[in-house]
Order: sequence, then C-alpha cells, then structure tokens
Amino acid sequence: MNEHPASEENLGFLLWRVSTLWSSSTAAALKQFGLTHPHFVILATIDWLTGKGANQEQIGRHVVLDPKPTAHLLRSLQVKGLIEPLHTVDEKNGFPLLTNAGKEMLAKVLPVIESADAAFFASIESTNSKMVTALQILARANFSKHGGESCCLSEDDGESCGS
Repeated sequence: MNEHPASEENLGFLLWRVSTLWSSSTAAALKQFGLTHPHFVILATIDWLTGKGANQEQIGRHVVLDPKPTAHLLRSLQVKGLIEPLHTVDEKNGFPLLTNAGKEMLAKVLPVIESADAAFFASIESTNSKMVTALQILARANFSKHGGESCCLSEDDGESCGS
C-alpha cells in the first residue's frame, strides 16, 4: 500500500518539508543583509564560477532556475551594486562578476549562512556522507533526466512560474 502524499513516510513530502524549513531558516538569516535566499545562491554561484566564464544561462542552469528569474535576480543584484554590469550588450553572453561590495557582502553572509546551516542540521551527523551522497545522486539523476534544463521558481515565494 502506498503512503499518503502528506504522510511522514512519503519521501517527496519529507523532502518538501525539510527543504521548506531549511529555506525559511536561511531566509531569516539573510534578512538582516537585505538578501533573499535566491540572491545569496546566485551571489555564491557567481563567486564559485568566477574564472570559468559562466554566462547568465550557465548560472541559471547551475542553480536550476529558468532564464527569466535568473535574469531578474542578476538585475536585482546589479541594482544593489553587488555584481558588475554584464560585460557585453548581449546579456545572454555576459559574464557577471562580483563587485567589491558583492565580495564584501558574500564574506559577511557566508559565516552567517554556515552558522544557520550548522544549527539547522545539528540533529544529524554533519559528516553524514550517506545523506550527502544520496542527495547528490538524486540531484544528478534528476538534473540529467531534464536534459540539464532548469526548473522555474520565482524569486520571492518559490512557486512555479509560467512561461
């Protein structure tokens, strides 16, 4: 017999609950910096991809967002002065880079996020390699099932967005 979709034994529901609770704790930690969770993810991704020549499309694919919300987040970060203007007229081929303010912001935010993550995940062994491996397998398998295409989440509330 299959478990009810809202049951505590349903893997999908458990993943939804944990990811929503984690995202909420991260959002609360970021609020003092005026950043949303997607802003932080994009900032950290740009930093991580620096030197790899990642354009807007590749950044969106890495964080699993469609082009429209990725572009919106990048524009928002540019307005906040945290990323440089795109280096070409063609935004699709631009390579976003963190400004000095963006680097300083990320340096302030990272320890706060690491602390929030440590607190959130304190009830499980932090070196739980089985859990990390299982999540990596799920991410890779499902990313490739979608042909490497991103899903669409809105910046503000995580709901699906239309095309």
